[in-house]
Amino acid sequence: MSKGVYIHIPFCVRKCPYCDFYSAAGSETERLVYANAVVRAIENAPWDFAADTLYLGGGTPTVLPPAALVSILAAAQKRFGLQDAECTVEANPGTVTADDLRALADGGFTRVSFGVQALDGGLLHTLGRIHTADDALETIAAAERAGFSHISADLMLAVPGQTLSHIRAAVRRLADTAVDHLSAYLLQIEEGTPFFGRVAEPQEDFAADCWRAAREACAEAGFSRYEISNFARSPAAQSRHNLHYWRCEEYLGVGAAAHSFLEGKRFFFPRDRAAFSAAGDVWALPVPDGDGGGEEERILLGLRLVEGIAPDAFCGKTRARLLSRAAPLCDAGLLRLERGRLSLTDEGALVSNAVIAALL
Repeated sequence: MSKGVYIHIPFCVRKCPYCDFYSAAGSETERLVYANAVVRAIENAPWDFAADTLYLGGGTPTVLPPAALVSILAAAQKRFGLQDAECTVEANPGTVTADDLRALADGGFTRVSFGVQALDGGLLHTLGRIHTADDALETIAAAERAGFSHISADLMLAVPGQTLSHIRAAVRRLADTAVDHLSAYLLQIEEGTPFFGRVAEPQEDFAADCWRAAREACAEAGFSRYEISNFARSPAAQSRHNLHYWRCEEYLGVGAAAHSFLEGKRFFFPRDRAAFSAAGDVWALPVPDGDGGGEEERILLGLRLVEGIAPDAFCGKTRARLLSRAAPLCDAGLLRLERGRLSLTDEGALVSNAVIAALL
């Protein structure tokens, strides 16, 4: 079975006040040294496997020059094949030009994922974004002209000051572009971020209303939900890389703070970009993180997907427990069991953590 490769680029122009991902501004020299270290790590990776997805995430990968990102892709192609692969690069409007996008598409990237987050000036200001709504729409149009096969956009839900009309309008505006994939995430207030202690956690009822508004607007615009927070115009537009995660398939993570799941084991690089860049043997750095791929993990991740899980794929004891505990949840309209697959209903997806906890 093919695997995915994830590359973490821990740099941003400016840290957003809600963001808990590992990233910092860094100097131009530091960024390039880090990119070179990623290439060396790929070249010296102690595993031989074929990958069918590559995902450059961050941070903001496009704070690096296109040539540096293309060199990382080329190294991954040489080491892991990437035949007929989905190769994604995350980008933020305001950090990438039309020429940059053309260079990335020409260099082999097939998919770009934009951190749009909102298309209202006030909400963008609240979120600390460096782009405007017009910047986002113009950048999406530039990506289409550059020749990307797939374009994704992120939206944030339950933002202070946001209304359901904001959400519906943003989905409609993005539906009029070449975007064929939308991710709609609820704002979470994470400890250690500037929002923590200053911005209240979204009220549950408001958050639920926001998610419903996004789901309904996406459906009306032709985007089908395939995961709790992800929508695509067609199966081909779904994120093949993220499906590796949700289906509990293996992947290799490269870079500071990157996580991996290989040969039944999970491990991760420390959140230390300087140590990663300076390491003589970068593969001596990862920290073991226990076993992966167990039955509870497969249930937890698989139920995020609309396709759900097949109880028959689990051992007899687990299958019996699943079916027994699922019965009242099906009666309550939170789960469905159809054609041998157990999955969350739309209302069940709203309280997925509680439903999955009840099953486990």
